[in-house]
Amino acid sequence: MGILTFKQGIEPRLLKGFAMIAAIVILVILVVLGIGYVSIRNGIIEKENRIDNAWETIEVQLQRRNDLIPNLVETVKGYASHESSTLEAVVAARANMSSAKTPEARMEAANGLTSALSRLFAVAESYPELKANVNFQQLQSDLTDTENKISYARMSFNDCVLAYNNAIKTFPGNIVAGSKFQPRHGFEVANDDIRESPKVQF
Repeated sequence: MGILTFKQGIEPRLLKGFAMIAAIVILVILVVLGIGYVSIRNGIIEKENRIDNAWETIEVQLQRRNDLIPNLVETVKGYASHESSTLEAVVAARANMSSAKTPEARMEAANGLTSALSRLFAVAESYPELKANVNFQQLQSDLTDTENKISYARMSFNDCVLAYNNAIKTFPGNIVAGSKFQPRHGFEVANDDIRESPKVQF
């Protein structure tokens, strides 16, 4: 009778001990999962912020290029005023850049402006006096520098987009991202004619 009572006393204590261990294990698992979730989510947000920062860098350079165009058009007009269709295409492309609101629209307008500038510089090659103009040469230099910076900024932006998209599409980031974090689009070049910066060296 005493042994039976002893056994009956041990069993509840064992069950209680197992229950406590199980609760601790579950709590530890939940804490680890919580920390992992927060860490992954913060990583995704950080990558998204890098995209926004990289886009701002592109915007600065696109605006700088836009600011150079009026002087460029006026300078070319002084030597090649009858090239009106080419000049009007540049002015129209610049206007499209100014009116574009979304990053996607800005990307498309930027491609159009690059194409228009390429045609303008191709036309300018036929005018030796224009090529010798000091103001035109300075604009060439400024535009070349700006185009190079735009090119590097685009590559940085696309790298940031790739890192972010990979983070939200691969496990376990895709679970954390859910529907809140949507894929972002890189800076695509629309066609082969504008895959390179305008040729401004003569």
